[in-house]
Amino acid sequence: MTPPRCLPAGDGAVLAELGSLDETLALFQALGAWPAGVEDVIPAARTLLVLFQPSVLTARDAAAWLRRAAAGLGAMAGGGRTPETAAVRRVEIPVRYAGEDLEEVAALIGLTRAELIERHTGSDYLGAFAGFAPGFVYLAGGDSCFHGVPRRPAPRVRVPGGSVAVAGDFSAIYPSDSPGGWQLLGETPWRMWDMDRAEPALVQPGFQVRFRDLEAPGAVYSLPAAGEASKPPSPAAASDASAPAPLAACEVRDAGLQTLLQDEGRPGLTRLGVSRSGALDRGSMRRANRLVGNPDGLPVLEHALGGLRLVCRGRAVVAVTGAAAPVAVTSASGMRLPAAAGHPFVLNEGDELRIGRVRAGVRCYVAVRGGWAAQPVLGSCATDVLAGMGPAPLKRGDRLPIGRSVPRDEHGECSESAEAELPRAGDQAVFDVIPGPRDDWFAADALDRLLSQDWTVTPQSNRVGMRLAGVEPLVRARQGELPSEGTVSGALQVPPSGQPVLFLADHPLTGGYPVIAVVAVGQLDRLAQVPVGARLRFRRAPSPL
Repeated sequence: MTPPRCLPAGDGAVLAELGSLDETLALFQALGAWPAGVEDVIPAARTLLVLFQPSVLTARDAAAWLRRAAAGLGAMAGGGRTPETAAVRRVEIPVRYAGEDLEEVAALIGLTRAELIERHTGSDYLGAFAGFAPGFVYLAGGDSCFHGVPRRPAPRVRVPGGSVAVAGDFSAIYPSDSPGGWQLLGETPWRMWDMDRAEPALVQPGFQVRFRDLEAPGAVYSLPAAGEASKPPSPAAASDASAPAPLAACEVRDAGLQTLLQDEGRPGLTRLGVSRSGALDRGSMRRANRLVGNPDGLPVLEHALGGLRLVCRGRAVVAVTGAAAPVAVTSASGMRLPAAAGHPFVLNEGDELRIGRVRAGVRCYVAVRGGWAAQPVLGSCATDVLAGMGPAPLKRGDRLPIGRSVPRDEHGECSESAEAELPRAGDQAVFDVIPGPRDDWFAADALDRLLSQDWTVTPQSNRVGMRLAGVEPLVRARQGELPSEGTVSGALQVPPSGQPVLFLADHPLTGGYPVIAVVAVGQLDRLAQVPVGARLRFRRAPSPL
């Protein structure tokens, strides 16, 4: 076992680099119980990414834990013992080999079409690690003739769900329609991700996979049970029909540009390819919940840029935090009622809550006592826009049930200070970044370029990431593809254009572009409030390793 090379991925994660995929998976399986503070461990092609809470665990302690596990694994191998392994689950995937790139790949590796199919179906594959979307799993192994097959020079805008593909040293199956640059060999009728199954992911890391040719003589395969195409549940119909009717609800008269249900997300599900997601500005979410007397993590509304209008049916206690925007409440008779952001207020039958145009920041958070009652998806009511998971975005006419809470007259208390001054378009906002984990992939002056110029937030930004534009792009010193590795919120990933993408909560689980630096964990909430047109300036922070 090669001792892992531990690299900082911000101040809340450590990236451990191993010598091979086999070493990576062996170390992942040997980790045992996680220390207090570790939130998740994400295996990839040659790395393990350990996510932890900086307030509980240090980066040095996380790195020491990994090194101890690697040393123990090496000693076990030296003593002739092997770690116990669980029973392997096996899945056979029928494929219709008629992909757009089949003939081209066959010519590239010097095989006929029939020989390619025979090789692709002639070996077992191991589910190695989850990829960029729920249900996407990198499959290692297979015939060596497919190892090193390059990605397409330019990715397709749309790859159909069910496409069976190869790239690098891996095979994979796209779980849904998405962009992609892998070489397409065929398509399976089986659904790789189906929320109507007890286990939504048909293939998971650790599973053994075998491909079968659907057109082979005598080939007959029964499909696994699957429901109809999964659709995001509507918040308007999210409550359980068997549950008591809610005491109150709110009707959406105008959802504005975007209003989503959010909570603290889905930690610990990376084995399924599911990122955490959740509220972008967690501090504002928690503050809103505390103002109305809720636990910190109850579902709230995350509303962008203003324009939200809600009408109360029943009685509710509400609070609005986050971006600077006017808050107004009008009774059914048209009377203006007292209400202000950062303070709890009461809505009675027919009262309308309006959030005006945001003056500074981006996102407002609306909490209600008892929380917004929505149907959880994998344990959370968060809407993940990249994965298409969770409640659908709000629209006019939706009805939002309000959860039940212990009746009381007093409002919740919030000892936290009011929101800090928030940036506007054209303002400069400064953030601390920790260099790495892949700053050595860039030219010697790239880090200086990152820190010495402003980066403008472009209109192509969303909850997945902020696309930045600078006068001087960041130049790479190393070319070629970086083996896919885990990513974190706040990572500055740099594509070939040299213009960084700054990942936010709905970022992909793994990525293949190098990350030059990561924003400090404690500044992610403020980052979520930076609007399009604002300028970011980065300031170097000391490495935690």
